[in-house]
Amino acid sequence: MVNRSTTARSTVAMRRWGPLAIVTLAAMAALTALTAGAAARPARPAPTEEMAPREAGEPIMAIVSIKSQQVTFYDADGWILRAPVSTGTTGRETPAGVFALLEKDKDHHSSLYDDAWMPNMQRITWNGIALHGGPLPGYAASHGCVRMPYGFAEKLFEKTWIGMRVIISPGDAEPVEFSHPALLVPKAEAIAAAPARAEALTREAAEAARTADEAKKAAASAARETALLTVSLRKLEGQKTRADAELAYAGKALAAARTDEARARAEDLKQKAAAKAADLGTQLDTARADAKSKPDAAAAAKEAAKAAQTRKADTAKAASEAKLALEPASIFISRATQKLYVRRNTHKQWPDGGEVFDATIEVPVTIRNPEKPIGTHVFTAVARSDTGLRWTAVTIDNGDNARDALDRITIPQDVLDRIAPTALPRSSIVISDEPLSRETNYRTEFVAVLNNQPQGGFVTRRPTSDEFVASGDVGGDNGFGFGFFNFQRDWNPQPGNTRPRGGQYYRQGQQGLW
Repeated sequence: MVNRSTTARSTVAMRRWGPLAIVTLAAMAALTALTAGAAARPARPAPTEEMAPREAGEPIMAIVSIKSQQVTFYDADGWILRAPVSTGTTGRETPAGVFALLEKDKDHHSSLYDDAWMPNMQRITWNGIALHGGPLPGYAASHGCVRMPYGFAEKLFEKTWIGMRVIISPGDAEPVEFSHPALLVPKAEAIAAAPARAEALTREAAEAARTADEAKKAAASAARETALLTVSLRKLEGQKTRADAELAYAGKALAAARTDEARARAEDLKQKAAAKAADLGTQLDTARADAKSKPDAAAAAKEAAKAAQTRKADTAKAASEAKLALEPASIFISRATQKLYVRRNTHKQWPDGGEVFDATIEVPVTIRNPEKPIGTHVFTAVARSDTGLRWTAVTIDNGDNARDALDRITIPQDVLDRIAPTALPRSSIVISDEPLSRETNYRTEFVAVLNNQPQGGFVTRRPTSDEFVASGDVGGDNGFGFGFFNFQRDWNPQPGNTRPRGGQYYRQGQQGLW
């Protein structure tokens, strides 16, 4: 119940003190609101970092927990480094999903946010999501990136590598030891023979390339000679026609001569015309004989060049595959597209940043009960073992458990035959309900975002423009005979897959990258 006498006294006081009372009460109200807001927002803890009580190996993956605002780095034996982070604020949320490091820049400045300093930047999408050093207020506060403590980011910068897995999870997630018959099982003899095989095939490809270049030059030379001979033949035929006409004219002149002097001049003219016609006739016969053989030689040279070019392509492809067998393989299996994709780093530097990933393997895959969610799972080969490879599994999205997810998938045997025998540590298999994001292109391993989570910091950035590259020799292939493809695909889900795909499309009109 309202105390009317108290209210009346307050009203009198307000009238007595006037504006001063109003300002005072307004200040008290603002202080009360500020205090309430501070109580609602988590306190700002001092940035703390943890290091495992053992010697750390090479980091294999990083897992960012949006829920706990923490990043953890793992090597083959478990976690090695932990630190608090600050992810994207409301409306600018950091996207949850599966990523990999694409580019590193020690002293990066944002081109989207007023030249903001983002030291020790490690990019995970080309449209501007990255891990970098930054202020940590104790809660999500970035525009979509993952801020780490400045010192932590600097210490970590030299330890990571292009292609290293980065998992951003809505909740807490960690890798667990895992085994399954469907995982890649390498063969020791294939791994032992792989370096020598790659070296031999590289030499063979280089020799085939030289042979093809020589055959191409020979074919071009033969074609030029044939063309020149054709022109010469036509010229000789014209000269012979004129010489015959001159000879006929000389004969008529001789027949018409009435004096000895005229007959003598006509006889001399006829003899010269006859000699000229005879000489040109000989040249023409020789040219015609050559003309019969030259086209055949040119055709033979052209066929030889074509065969040499085919061998060049075949040996380059074999050499590329042999070189790629020395690299860890990443496999992505999408329930949305019913496809399997393979990426392997060629270590070819791209002028605009990043490294080129081979993408020559993309095939349909069989998924049992494709209408049923499967979740998002990341399987990583962390080290060699007595039986081949030791694997871990990380699950970040609802669906089947990791084992049931693998049970539902049949990987094509020809893909296994190409990859499994030489599978190496750091190889991975990702299974997801999601399609590959349009951010996946020739300079990325894989980008797949969870569409049941906010993606504010992802969708507000301009998407990477589609690339149309059809040549297998882009600025020189550095010995890799791979081809590149346009990565804009039809991301519509398969029939029965009713999961929303909103995160794979972008708002228009965004200006500039980050």
